[in-house]
Amino acid sequence: MFQKILIANRGEIALRVLRACKELGIQTVVVHSTADADAMHVRLADESVCIGPPPSRDSYLNIHQIVAACEITGADAVHPGYGFLSENAKFADILAAHNITFIGPSGDHIRIMGDKIEAKRTAKRLGIPVVPGSDGAVTDQKEARRIAAEIGYPVIIKASAGGGGRGMKVALTEADLEIALQTASTEAGAAFGDDAVYIEKYLEKPRHIEVQVFGDGFGRGVHFGERDCSLQRRHQKVWEEAPSPALNAEERARIGGICAKAIADLGYSGAGTIEFLYENGEFYFIEMNTRLQVEHPVTEAITGIDLVHEQIRVASGGGLSVKQEDIKFNGHAIECRINAEDPRTFTPSPGTITHFHTPGGLGIRVDSGVYSGYKIPPYYDSLIGKLIVHGRNRVECMMRLRRALDEFVVDGIKTTLPLFRDLVGNADIANGDYDIHWLEKSLAKED
Repeated sequence: MFQKILIANRGEIALRVLRACKELGIQTVVVHSTADADAMHVRLADESVCIGPPPSRDSYLNIHQIVAACEITGADAVHPGYGFLSENAKFADILAAHNITFIGPSGDHIRIMGDKIEAKRTAKRLGIPVVPGSDGAVTDQKEARRIAAEIGYPVIIKASAGGGGRGMKVALTEADLEIALQTASTEAGAAFGDDAVYIEKYLEKPRHIEVQVFGDGFGRGVHFGERDCSLQRRHQKVWEEAPSPALNAEERARIGGICAKAIADLGYSGAGTIEFLYENGEFYFIEMNTRLQVEHPVTEAITGIDLVHEQIRVASGGGLSVKQEDIKFNGHAIECRINAEDPRTFTPSPGTITHFHTPGGLGIRVDSGVYSGYKIPPYYDSLIGKLIVHGRNRVECMMRLRRALDEFVVDGIKTTLPLFRDLVGNADIANGDYDIHWLEKSLAKED
């Protein structure tokens, strides 16, 4: 097991990893920008190192500073959390060159899955169902028209190196295709430095289903069930739950088995999430995230297994602590992402939190690194906390969530708490009857 882990992140995920390390008896080092000097994870860590000014490029994305912090403190491993350098293959390679363990997959696996075209090819080879579309990058209008005609309209143009909805355009007809291709390529080049795009069939009312997987790096793989992340705005997840209200036990076992086998065959090490669009009983691969997900707590709630502990164990060479038959699913869990944003316009709302009170009681978990008097800096992601609720079934979970949202108090800034209070009382949400477009359509009706 590791002696000292450096946590290369901030906010609630840095605190989440820190807690896991303490439970395992591992010393902790956190890095921080000058803007995060008073952050909770900095206060609670065994050691902290300031690595630069507020802009991410000068601090949390500064690989050389982070490696220097490892060498100064004697950290023998790095946990990257999510975001920042968590899916940076170069970072993983540099750490390996310095004999520092990256708590995640190999740089090669990060590279494969970070390229959406190569990821789709790999998924297909591993037996994972994929969305019909181009086999590689599309370079001209003639080729685009041919592919779109073969798979049928509507189609979606996606950035090969992209994510988060950037470099993504829908063409409903052939007349839309030329401008969609040009716009997506231009956006992709500006956002990712790579203007390569590809074409897929556009599913009109799909759900977003993702499967949590783990590999030991030696040919063993398991799955921890699925999460439903269909409530989204601008391709950003807002509300996640496990298990999905849309799947039955047979579908759950089928897609989980496919993913676990694929991870084993790939020789993958650590945590990963294989993401799908699901429509009319069929699953279509869209991407794989080679890191811990923001929404991992709902999986922990229904399995009782600490996924960060599992990451650390696998990275240290200890292998997986469970076999597939050991993983049982209990009840239902929902996570709401609480952001420092206006609940209607979603514009960021940095500032000082004057009062912060979290809900409690059976089945309630709040992952957050903020506190009363904490000043939210304007430089980073607006997520300030996650409310996770677990119940014996979905009905109990929803009732518990309603109560927890009523108890949650954040004063001094605007947050998305009012949005979730509306959602938990909505009939479609109560019935589990929604798709990836539901939230944006619902918000558009209100404007």
